Amino acid sequence: MKSLIDEWKHVSGSKFLLGIFIGPLIGAVFFGLMFSRNQLNEAPVAVIDEDHSAYSAQLISKINASQYMKVVDIFPGPIDPATILANEKAVAVIVLPSRLEHRKLQGLSSNIGILMDNSMPSGLTGIRAAIQEIVTTENMTLSMAKLLRSGMDADTARGIVFPLSLQQRLLFNPTSSYIDFMVLGFVHIIALMILLGSAGSIAPRLRKEGRLFAYGSSPFQFWIRSVPYALIHTLSLMLCYGALKQFGHLRFETEPYIFVVPVLVYSFALTLLGMLIGYSAKDTTRISARASAIVYPSFLATGVQITPLVFPKFFQIIAYALPMNWLNRLFRGMALRGEGLSAFGLEMGALIIITGVSTLLIGLLVSRESRRTEEQFGRVSGVQP
Repeated sequence: MKSLIDEWKHVSGSKFLLGIFIGPLIGAVFFGLMFSRNQLNEAPVAVIDEDHSAYSAQLISKINASQYMKVVDIFPGPIDPATILANEKAVAVIVLPSRLEHRKLQGLSSNIGILMDNSMPSGLTGIRAAIQEIVTTENMTLSMAKLLRSGMDADTARGIVFPLSLQQRLLFNPTSSYIDFMVLGFVHIIALMILLGSAGSIAPRLRKEGRLFAYGSSPFQFWIRSVPYALIHTLSLMLCYGALKQFGHLRFETEPYIFVVPVLVYSFALTLLGMLIGYSAKDTTRISARASAIVYPSFLATGVQITPLVFPKFFQIIAYALPMNWLNRLFRGMALRGEGLSAFGLEMGALIIITGVSTLLIGLLVSRESRRTEEQFGRVSGVQP
């Protein structure tokens, strides 16, 4: 217990206590404001109108009326779309061909072209669906009008034009809110970086001060120092969840007193993993380089920005060794989908395995260094007069 008390005293007077609360909260506020717009509305588009008819003007008005598109320029004749998209004043070019109205009156089909700048795919969110909706609506309107003029009743005409209707629902994150995955992932990464840096420096700091075995050579004297870091890290994350829930409308369907259990297990796994990677470091300045081996893969492969399902199976398996991979899965399952803790035995088991393996390896390192220290002390004592 002396080791635990000693570490509590160190934590209370260190920058970790301030950083682990302020850092993730600043990240939550900053990224929450930065990504407060869930999707890009009124993306700028340009129109090449080669028809110059009343019908083409009507289509342009409908395009501009869409919440996903805003017509910023109209060109009366052929022009290279690359020229229009070069300076990023528009993200897409819609081409209305000549004789568009004439072919419509004759009952002939026409091709409307849309060329999109995919160098920044996020700028095209909603454009495809919006233009498809406009074209589909136009097709149904024209088809219905022709069938009604032929003497067919409205119900029969509707059944011929669109015999099937599609109903879809977006579950768990219906508004595609960035708060529920991207902002939360950034908060997790910030907290992870701070915790790894502090937990990884425990052994180098004690070794430099000559107090690594000040309270005995048992590995337990070293392991118990993880308690303050895990508890404070858990409290920090729960505080961030509460702030995002209150001010960022974070979806949080589970009870906080239940979700604190996996967060606490995750915090211990991450703390012990940090202690493991930093144990053999010569000094604290080398901890950040070692921590990057966990931080970067955690950012890329655990679902912060894109789903891990897009990665090859090999990289998905590598992510199994990262505690944050399981925290993100637990958050999506419990906080977003509202499932109970009993449904996540695999995720909890993985965190416990990471905790156990880290604990075992730390114990082996501590025992080996303890034996070497005792042998060295014995040799020195043997030559004393």
